[in-house]
Amino acid sequence: MPPKFREPMRLNLKPRTVIVIVIVLAAGIFLGTSFFVVDTTERGVLTTFGQYTKTAEPGLHWKIPFGIQRHYNVKTEVVQVEEFGYRTERLGVQAVYSDKEYPDEATMLTGDLNIVDVEWIIQYRITDPKAWLFNFSASERTRTIRDISQSAMNMLVGDRTILNVLGPERVAIETACLEIMNETLAGYDMGVRIIAVKLQNIVPPKGVQQAFEDVNKAIQDMNRLINEGKEAYNQEIPKARGQADQQIQIARGYAAERVNKARGDVARFASVYNEYRKAPEVTRERLYYEMIEQVFEGETSVELIDKELSNFIPLKNLGTGGNR
Repeated sequence: MPPKFREPMRLNLKPRTVIVIVIVLAAGIFLGTSFFVVDTTERGVLTTFGQYTKTAEPGLHWKIPFGIQRHYNVKTEVVQVEEFGYRTERLGVQAVYSDKEYPDEATMLTGDLNIVDVEWIIQYRITDPKAWLFNFSASERTRTIRDISQSAMNMLVGDRTILNVLGPERVAIETACLEIMNETLAGYDMGVRIIAVKLQNIVPPKGVQQAFEDVNKAIQDMNRLINEGKEAYNQEIPKARGQADQQIQIARGYAAERVNKARGDVARFASVYNEYRKAPEVTRERLYYEMIEQVFEGETSVELIDKELSNFIPLKNLGTGGNR
C-alpha cells in the first residue's frame, strides 16, 4: 500500500491576533531603533539620511527610528597603537611577538649610506569623530596614518648617520617625527592626533651586526668612563677649592698678624724715640739694659764683669747646704 501523507497543519489566526503581532513587532522595532547608548570612552555621531546631524556625548540618547537616523560610536578616549617593523601577537606580562619580518617597513637608508632596521610604534587618539568618519573611508584611515609615519621616519633616519640613529639622536627622532605627523594630519583634517612616537629596536643589517655591536659597546664604555671622570672631577674640585680657600684664609691671617705686629713695632719705636728725645742718656742706658736682659734671658752660668773694674775679688758661690 502506498504511504498516506498528512496534509500540513494550517494556523487559523484571527485578524485581531495578526494585528496584535504586527503591533508588537512594530513596537519592538521602534524601541530597538529609537535609542542608543554612548560609552564614556566614546562619542556618538548621529546622521539623518546619511547626513551628519550632531555629535552625542556619553549617555542614553534618542533618535528617529526605522533607519531614518543612524549613530556611529567612535572611541575618542582610547589610545590606539600602530606598530612598524614588527607585530605583537599577544599582550601581557610577557608579550609574544611574531617571528615574521617586515623589511618594507623597517629597512631604511641612513645619511652615511648605511642600511639599518628600525622598529617603532605610534600612539594616537581621535579628536574629531565627525572628520574621522566622513573625511576618510574606513580602509583609508589606518593606511594614511601608517604612510605618513613611515615617510616621516624614513626622512629623519636619512638625515642622520647610523651611529647617531643607534645612539644619541633617538629622542630627537621621536620628537621630530611626532611634530611632522601632527602637522601633516592637521592639513588632511583627519580628526586624529599623534600623542607619542617610540623607537623600539634599531639594529644594523645581520651581516655587520656584530661589528656595530662592538662599536656600540665601545661608545657605552666611553660614556661610562666620561661619567666616571665627571664624578671624580665633582669630588676633587670642591675639595681642592676648599683647600685653596683654607690656604688663602691662613695667608690672610698671617698677613694681618704681620701687619699688626709691624704697626705695633712702629708705635713702640716711635714712643721710644719720643722718650729718647726727652732724655737721651737715660733712654740709651734703659735700652742697653733691656737688650742685655733679652740676650741673657734664661742663662744661669754667665758672669758679667765690668772691664773698667780695677780690683776684683772673686767670691765662691756657696749653696745653702755648704760651709760658710
